[in-house]
Amino acid sequence: MGPRHAARGTRVTRHVDSGRISEHGFLADGRSAALVDRHGSVNWWCPARFDSPSVFGRILDDRAGHWSIAPEGDDVTVSRSYLDDSLVLRTVFHTGTGSVAVTDALALEPGARGHDIGLRSPRALVRVVEGLSGVVPVRVEFVPRFEYGRVTAYLKQSGGLIDAVAGACRLSLRSDVPLACRDGNATGRVPVRAGDTLRFTLGYAPTYDGGDPALPDADRAVADTVSGWRSWADLHDYQGRYRDQVRHSAMVVQGMTYQPSGAVVAAATTSLPERPGGDRNYDYRFVWVRDFSLTLRALWRSACPDEADRQFSWVARAMGRIGGGRVPIMYGVEGERDLTEHALDHLRGYAGSRPVLVGNDAWKQRQNDVLGEIIDAAWLMRHYLDPMSPDVRHLLCDLADQAARSWRLPDSGMWEARDAQRHYLSSKVQCWTALDRAVRFGSRLGDPADVRRWARARDEIRAAVLERGWNDRLGAYTGAFDSDRLDASVLLMPLVGFLPAADPRMRSTIDVVERRLSRDGLLLRFDGDPAGFLICSFWLTSCLALAGEQERAVRLFEQLAGRVNDLGLYAEQIDQVTGEQVGNFPQAFSHIGLINAAGLLTDIAERRRDVTADRPHFLATGTDVVATST
Repeated sequence: MGPRHAARGTRVTRHVDSGRISEHGFLADGRSAALVDRHGSVNWWCPARFDSPSVFGRILDDRAGHWSIAPEGDDVTVSRSYLDDSLVLRTVFHTGTGSVAVTDALALEPGARGHDIGLRSPRALVRVVEGLSGVVPVRVEFVPRFEYGRVTAYLKQSGGLIDAVAGACRLSLRSDVPLACRDGNATGRVPVRAGDTLRFTLGYAPTYDGGDPALPDADRAVADTVSGWRSWADLHDYQGRYRDQVRHSAMVVQGMTYQPSGAVVAAATTSLPERPGGDRNYDYRFVWVRDFSLTLRALWRSACPDEADRQFSWVARAMGRIGGGRVPIMYGVEGERDLTEHALDHLRGYAGSRPVLVGNDAWKQRQNDVLGEIIDAAWLMRHYLDPMSPDVRHLLCDLADQAARSWRLPDSGMWEARDAQRHYLSSKVQCWTALDRAVRFGSRLGDPADVRRWARARDEIRAAVLERGWNDRLGAYTGAFDSDRLDASVLLMPLVGFLPAADPRMRSTIDVVERRLSRDGLLLRFDGDPAGFLICSFWLTSCLALAGEQERAVRLFEQLAGRVNDLGLYAEQIDQVTGEQVGNFPQAFSHIGLINAAGLLTDIAERRRDVTADRPHFLATGTDVVATST
């Protein structure tokens, strides 16, 4: 029997705008990602690694390159799905004269299985066309444009291959369809009959490393890539609620992992806007420390402890010795620190959204919340860190000391404000988290004097947050000290164990934030945010569940889970009015939010059953596993 197909595919007509962010599928090979729209066009691929220059960048500008394989004409309907437990995409085109299927994969190394997938990927994009019925005229357009569309390569045909070479990049295309080369494009047309199979393999290599691009056999590469992803999925047997959604989201997070280092990028793209036509268009192809503990918790929730262990090892190596210096808040996938931002002025941007940016100047910011996220991650992984290496112990001690010293300082906050620094509540709370976990580590981390000092600072933070973070007029904790502006980041307070969700002031805050910032379950980060921020919506779900409103939390979760695209993918945000996905895509943060919320709902449901049966239960909440009373 052939591969089973996931039930996520839906039928849509071709006249749907292929430029929409949510119209794209996601391919990954452990080094890079490609986006393919439902019309068979590869509109994004940065083959060297996630943050390298694109060779196909049509999603940002129609002139920035693409590779399309699709039926001719407008009378076409499309259905698509991932092959079960893989990131191999199958798209079926139905026309008035017949049907064809296109299967797309970023190839994994032959024979790689389990945790070894993606470590040595050949950097090859494979496409297989199958005739299913009738006769369908199919058009192929190969339009490579290097350096984010700046460079049109010379195309050279030889021995059945087309080579595209310019600057530091070389692509080689092997095609079963004769293609005519002209002006840097290669095009062709072929009638595909029932039973026909056409194969295409596109390989990448640096121009001057002395090696040719790898061009694996297309059929074997697809089969081997499916087997590789399935072998990884088989190692991660999550058994909680919403199993299918959690398993798929975990695979998306794995697809956004740069396997040589174990680092998880925030998203596969740059400059997809928070609002079409707007200017908040940032490069997310980097690794944020803020995401770190949430990523670890998601991997732990979805039964991926080996990946979690690799994540912690990566951040420890990337940070090195901190001492009294500022803690970097983000890195490149191999630990690079200088991520200086610049604009690609030659690109029009998605839906005219400019500037188009490469790099991200947030790397220069002070964001005090990262101190808590790292130590919280260490506390979560404490059993894997036993015995604790001297380097890890030194890093965690430095971070705790920094939290004790710097919690009084203003910073740019977790939403990375570029206008001014403020005393953000979430930053204070996460400094509290850093010190709380350091105190819990006790003698494993510091001597008695250290622990006493950390405990004093922790208690000072708590008192300051409770006094200066509360706004009597609003009846809520606000985004910054002495502020009247609501901010969804305060929903982290119950999730890290700072306050119980049922605490009267916290409960009032949850209600006010939901009433003022939410619409149809989509929660803005703050008033004026252009769209609902998905992870905040999942935080709201978790807070409601912890406050005892399990049924409402379940309804909200299922409503949010239904807002994925037809392939189970989320962008960063969803417009509250139109329901359109916006922001960089796919977004790890959003999938991590789903995983963690599903795990918490599972914990609470199991606790209820155990209480009914008069059995003790352990609830994973905040950052620890604690016994609950019967």
